[in-house]
Amino acid sequence: MDWRIKPLDAILATAEKKALTRTLGPIQLTMLGVGAIIGTGIFVLTSEAAQKAGPGMMWAFVIAAFVCAVAALCYSEIASMVPVSGSAYTYTYAVMGELLAWMVGWALILEYAVAASAVSVGWSGYFIGLLNSWGIGFPHVLSVGPYADGIVNLPALIIALLVTLLLMIGTTESARVNAVLVAIKVTALTVFIVLTLPVMKGAEFEPFLPNGWIGTGFGSGLGAIGAAASIFFAYVGFDAVSTAAEETKNPQVNVPIGLIGSLVICTVFYLLVAAGAIGSIGAQPVTAIGGGVLAPGTPGLADRCQALAAAGTEPLVCSREALAHVLRQIGYERLGDLIGVAAFLALPSVILIMLFGQTRIFFVMARDGLLPEFLSAIHPKWKTPHVVTIITGVAVAFFAAFLPVGQLADISNSGTLFAFFMVALAVLILRRTQPNRRRPFRTPLLWLVGPLAILGTLGLYVSLPVEAMLVLPVWGGIGLVVYFAYGFRKSHVGRGIVETHEADDDAPPQAVPPIGEAHTPGYRDA
Repeated sequence: MDWRIKPLDAILATAEKKALTRTLGPIQLTMLGVGAIIGTGIFVLTSEAAQKAGPGMMWAFVIAAFVCAVAALCYSEIASMVPVSGSAYTYTYAVMGELLAWMVGWALILEYAVAASAVSVGWSGYFIGLLNSWGIGFPHVLSVGPYADGIVNLPALIIALLVTLLLMIGTTESARVNAVLVAIKVTALTVFIVLTLPVMKGAEFEPFLPNGWIGTGFGSGLGAIGAAASIFFAYVGFDAVSTAAEETKNPQVNVPIGLIGSLVICTVFYLLVAAGAIGSIGAQPVTAIGGGVLAPGTPGLADRCQALAAAGTEPLVCSREALAHVLRQIGYERLGDLIGVAAFLALPSVILIMLFGQTRIFFVMARDGLLPEFLSAIHPKWKTPHVVTIITGVAVAFFAAFLPVGQLADISNSGTLFAFFMVALAVLILRRTQPNRRRPFRTPLLWLVGPLAILGTLGLYVSLPVEAMLVLPVWGGIGLVVYFAYGFRKSHVGRGIVETHEADDDAPPQAVPPIGEAHTPGYRDA
């Protein structure tokens, strides 16, 4: 079979229709990155990281940030060369052909849809924590899935369906609202740092690496590197800087400044938050009664946490609303509630953005003929891709209802790491096969940065828990069956129809809208 490469010239012709103005300087680009990165991961995954690495989770933030940096530099080159939506799917189609592009697009479902489920579960934890703090009980069996002796995570299910309904009937996302939500998140983390750092105790940092660097080995998901593979979720969004390359003045200089600057700022923020949480109440992993580390999201850990709570102790690793829990433990009950309110307000917007990204990937794949055409159908009244939104939203709600946040984040990371792995590979291939192509941004020291990105993403992938690693090949196998049963025969490129749909007027919005647009294209006011 031939590679069925989508002509790069056709994709670039599509990109030229957008004619984006270069207005972003280094400061704006850095702030864009900070706003896109700081969000769900730090609010939700701190307790998961503590169970995996203890105080050593501080190393996890550094390791994950380094892998993000080298991957983002590769991403920036290809994003500036192929400045259209569709993300890594489109890039791979232009470089390595249809089959691998399909696999990347299929893997991106894990990145966007499963990540939306993880955020929904994280929101549920803060919501229930607020209710409990205000003296309102919520049934345990309706707040967690079977993994923790519950039946269904009802709040996570409801918020996922509500966001899906909002997307289906149409919405307009204002850049001003986004800015307010970013300000809320940054303010909440700043307050947390200011209140916790003065009460830090050095003894809480010992032992610093209770599970070592890799726990019981690669695939255990434990240790500092295993925590880095999970905490990678806290940095997802950094590619917003890369995709803004076409709107950046002097991208060769400003894109690296924006990328590295935003990653450094966010890493320092995360390290201060982690230090405050560890130093104030401790972050040692919970062990089984007879010894041995308990993996996050397992019934054994849930049972042990319930026993500790009954005895009047609730370690950081047992909390589903880590940052609010820390403040309550050190005497700031009402400020802990405010942290919970900040998460309560900000996290649904993240679910919205994840679903935006997912609908665009499905839309482009359907219009390329790789998925049934009805998936790209636009509702005549709402002007939204209602069919694919319903399908995606129901799947997101299902996973949110029955799986723990850490497991969902790990599954999401497996798809994200695969996509970034393919982008780094594509950049290296393009430098060899099309060296004279115009590159508004060229990755510096690509011979070093490219292999580091490949090795870094691969290293984090094999550090995920075995079940999260296995999801990617199993999901990929299902994708191959779908592709050869349908997409291979129906593909427009395979049938000689060269079209690009990334900039169609009725295309749903991309995950991060162009900076100059106050409203998300393709959606009307509700």
